[in-house]
Amino acid sequence: MSNPAFRVSSKTIRGRLLCAAAALAFVAAGSTVALPPAAQAEALAPQAASGPASFADVVERVKGAVVAIKVKAVETQGFPSMGEGEEGQGPELSPDDPLYYFFKRFGEGRGGGGMPHKHLTQSQGSGFIISADGYVVTNNHVVEHANEVEVTLDNGKTLPAKIIGTDKRTDLALLKVSDGGNLPYVEWSNAAPRVGDWVIAVGNPFGLGGTVTAGIVSARGRDIQAGPYDDFLQIDAPVNRGNSGGPTFDERGGVVGVNTAIYSPSGGSVGIGFAIPTEVAKDVVAALKEKGAVTRGWIGVQIQPVTQDIADSMGLKATKGALVASPAKGGPAEAAGLKSGDVIVAVNGDKVEGPRELSRKIAALGPGKSVDLTYLRGGSEKSVNLKLGTLPAEKDIRADLGGGGEEKGATLTALGIDVVPASQVRGGAGGEGLYVTNVDPEGPAAQKGLRRGDMILEASGKSVDARADLVQAFDTARKEGRKAVLLRVKSGEGTRFVALPAGS
Repeated sequence: MSNPAFRVSSKTIRGRLLCAAAALAFVAAGSTVALPPAAQAEALAPQAASGPASFADVVERVKGAVVAIKVKAVETQGFPSMGEGEEGQGPELSPDDPLYYFFKRFGEGRGGGGMPHKHLTQSQGSGFIISADGYVVTNNHVVEHANEVEVTLDNGKTLPAKIIGTDKRTDLALLKVSDGGNLPYVEWSNAAPRVGDWVIAVGNPFGLGGTVTAGIVSARGRDIQAGPYDDFLQIDAPVNRGNSGGPTFDERGGVVGVNTAIYSPSGGSVGIGFAIPTEVAKDVVAALKEKGAVTRGWIGVQIQPVTQDIADSMGLKATKGALVASPAKGGPAEAAGLKSGDVIVAVNGDKVEGPRELSRKIAALGPGKSVDLTYLRGGSEKSVNLKLGTLPAEKDIRADLGGGGEEKGATLTALGIDVVPASQVRGGAGGEGLYVTNVDPEGPAAQKGLRRGDMILEASGKSVDARADLVQAFDTARKEGRKAVLLRVKSGEGTRFVALPAGS
């Protein structure tokens, strides 16, 4: 018995063939008669693009190299101390505190503080083997406080792992396991993925064991404020807690990234994950394998972006480059003559778009290297050669992303700030500058990041020691047709530049 559905399909196919034959006949005869609209639309419709039929073959090749990581750590806890406690015992409690008598009665130890006790914690993450002899890549935050690390292979076997080295600035770590034989491993990809390329994430979400998800590269070069060298891949392959340190693969099975973070209001995947790209990870891992640590180049400057306001106030044509907020005392930049207000626009002839690009370029060159810096000062382009130092362990090359009368006081009122000479304030920076005593939270100054307690050191490149100096700077800017006045401001976080509108 014939199938009705098949008969309909056969008729449809036969009809389409007849339409096509008729169309060819008309074309051959030079006819201008068009196909019926429906047939024409069907003939012209593009074929729908499709993704890979399956990722199974790739997963089969790589899954043996993806591992689950279990970390054990011991934390020390204790009650707060009362009165003159020792460092590390917690906040001190005065007799006026409601909890004072509670801890006095139930607390133990010297000074009434609680007796410290140890608390065992456990956490889990992911990683992947990059060599047959057992080197494993994961995130620094997975193993940062570990007393003991165990790695579970895809076949279920658990091995102890040794931490070879960690790098907090890129959140990478290298471990070593030994199994007495050749372990399965994966390799770094030689090609950077493009936005829109397929990717596969493999890891240990929520401790479930080997889990595979797929998606695409959503964006490149993401800065999520995780560190001074942020350059993340954004992917929409679902990753969750426990995926940290696991690999992101391309369609060929090469590692294109190390899963590190997610954006999630709920704590679960919402399709926004971030991976350290292979271009960054493989160099860091190589350094960890060789030395157990990463050494980076350092020029000794605090830098920030060139915003449009800052560009207007300095007469710059573009918002490119990195603005030197403050050179470090004794650093390479200071020795080479760089000053606050200089804008670094190129390194060895390669243009610098912003602070983070400068940070990455300098760090990658390494200590001891000679480098040519191109910078802008006073509207003129200059260059200097300097020898890079070693980035101190306690410092980062970071981008400070903050900000950026009555005729003798009207200007300051309009800006929403009030100032007094620093010499009138106890501890006021040795009398240099103006101390910000009040900031209107709705005013322009607050919107640009000024806070009570900030110290204004300069306005338009000139020192300010009195209110009149600051007012004069804004008056001059208006007369010269400038849109903003550039202030050099010192706060607890360091020195930065802030551009405030000059007004009309």
